[in-house]
Amino acid sequence: MKYFLAAILFTGIFRIGADAQFTRYIVRLNDKNGTPYTFSNPIAYLSQRAIDRRTRYGIAIDSADLPVNPSYVTQIKNVPNVTLLNISKWLNAVTIQTSDANAITSINGFSFVQSTSGIASRMGNPVPVDLNNKQNIESNFTLLNTNSRTERTASDYYNYGTASFNEIHLHNGEFLHNIGLRGQGMQIAMLDNGFNNYTSPTFHAFDSANANNQVLGTWDFVAHEQNVSNDGSHGMSCFSTIVANIPGQFIGKAPRASFWLYQTEDNASEYPIEELNWSCGAEAADSSGADVISTSLGYTTFDNASLNHTYADMNGNTTMAAIAADMAAKKGLLVFAAVGNSGTSTWHYLGTPADGDSVIAVGAVSSTGVVGAFSSYGPSSDGQVKPDVASIGVAAVLQTSGGGIGASNGTSFACPNMAGLATCMWQGFPEFNNMKIRSALWLAGDSVNNPNPRTGYGVPNMKTAFVNLLQDFSTANGNIGNCKTTLNWTSKDVSSMRYEIERKSFGETNFTKIADVPAQSNVSILANHTYQKTDTLISVQAGTVSYRIREIVDTAAASFMAVYLDTVNISLGLSCVPTGVNPVNPNTEKINIIPNPAPSHFTLRIETLYPINNLGIYISDMRGRTVLQFARSKATGIANFDLPVYRLARGKYIVSVYNGSQLLASKELIKL
Repeated sequence: MKYFLAAILFTGIFRIGADAQFTRYIVRLNDKNGTPYTFSNPIAYLSQRAIDRRTRYGIAIDSADLPVNPSYVTQIKNVPNVTLLNISKWLNAVTIQTSDANAITSINGFSFVQSTSGIASRMGNPVPVDLNNKQNIESNFTLLNTNSRTERTASDYYNYGTASFNEIHLHNGEFLHNIGLRGQGMQIAMLDNGFNNYTSPTFHAFDSANANNQVLGTWDFVAHEQNVSNDGSHGMSCFSTIVANIPGQFIGKAPRASFWLYQTEDNASEYPIEELNWSCGAEAADSSGADVISTSLGYTTFDNASLNHTYADMNGNTTMAAIAADMAAKKGLLVFAAVGNSGTSTWHYLGTPADGDSVIAVGAVSSTGVVGAFSSYGPSSDGQVKPDVASIGVAAVLQTSGGGIGASNGTSFACPNMAGLATCMWQGFPEFNNMKIRSALWLAGDSVNNPNPRTGYGVPNMKTAFVNLLQDFSTANGNIGNCKTTLNWTSKDVSSMRYEIERKSFGETNFTKIADVPAQSNVSILANHTYQKTDTLISVQAGTVSYRIREIVDTAAASFMAVYLDTVNISLGLSCVPTGVNPVNPNTEKINIIPNPAPSHFTLRIETLYPINNLGIYISDMRGRTVLQFARSKATGIANFDLPVYRLARGKYIVSVYNGSQLLASKELIKL
């Protein structure tokens, strides 16, 4: 593939004269009849994490989840002179290697075989391949100056250094890191051409990941071995853009995520067999329980021109890679693919699997938002907006194959940059499925109102995406009794955030802030919290009372952001309007303000024939805003409470006394 590879038709219509030139074949099967696997026992073929994903998002287990019938596989494998290569349950197909025409005849004779087609030539003596083209790399590496590191520690969790900060700040992505969303608990599968030297102690972008065992598993679908660190380095550089953690120099977009590293690309040649390899990698990602797929491979043309794709094939439903990518999304994974580097070539358009209708295709821009000329054009041939979004792919910071930290161009690097940030955001909103996260990225793009064929919906602002999701997640309700409203709401926050409560009473035009509510203390990682606030209504006419809950998600002056979570409307049946005094029952309660008018303090005398354990005293201005409140208790009889009011401006106020939620009385106070 072109490290952004070009895909082959799943329909099996290979434009070739004869299969004699091929030594690798795809064998498509008719069915999965007789399989020993069942829907009722998915743990036999899916990890618990993969099952949990399906349960969480209401995804039913279906026939695509069932492995290929092992009896079919055994019969094919036992044909003389046949080597089994890979098995795809989603495509219900296997790939084999053979030079024996009789073997193909035997396989075609099986009743369960639909077709057998040549898919790649022999593996010996390959034609030299332009790796930059295969891997969606537009230019070679430029080393960054690492003699000195730029410190950025004033307010951000990570010390990014200038180059990394410029990248992440284009998306306001540092906001996610600062509220604890750094990829913890999330799993990303990377499908690429290899991850050469990622375990090397001299490749420092991976120091933290290796020390913390963040690589969960690996597999090479080309060499059929576990080692993926001995081949191509393109995947290694892509990997670094997400996981790097070199303070002051290079910070990736999701440094705390865990990873599955899969090599699906054959570096020696370019044939459609790599698309089936890709499907197997995506299936492994799903079965392992990954949340996200990031692939910087794309397919358009092949070493055998008769197999080339056409632009018409880029419709999201034709190629094996697109079909598999969309299936991964159907299973609940968030799938990112580089759109391609053909912007200045004859091909011009995107490749596959970026054309998948459920795939997030990523174009390339600079840290200032300028589109890279090489970034491929959309739309897909069926008119979908492609690319979907854009991220840093011009002079992107990365780990080079030589061991240094450098920069290079390519949508290959834009893709994992975007995937890493989206992973962090999804970490904060596990309640939402993959398509909701994709929609949030679209809506936060800087071209959402005018999508275009270069950047699609644009460069997503991750803070905007966050608040949009926060609004969709949060809930609020309220009730009223005895002129006291109780508001309840649930949202997500960290301790640095806070809430403001605004009220608009019947007959009023504007909302007025009546209270500040701090977020829960000692919370550094975004979490769900539920709050309650009471509001004593004084001088409020009967009718609808509306409350707005505003969450301040970023309190810094330079980056302030707030969002209205919800509006709660409550019907007030009787006015809460005292005319000097809300009468007490003279047989059970006596309440006086001494002196009144009062200077800097006054004594509130309360006499009751019963004790009050939850005595609430509220002082409100004439607009109904609570300006002071006190919590007290009293025994049976008389109690005097000295209350300071020196901070209040001169004027009229209402003093309300509550026994729990029951209003006992309201009296007018004149402050001198």
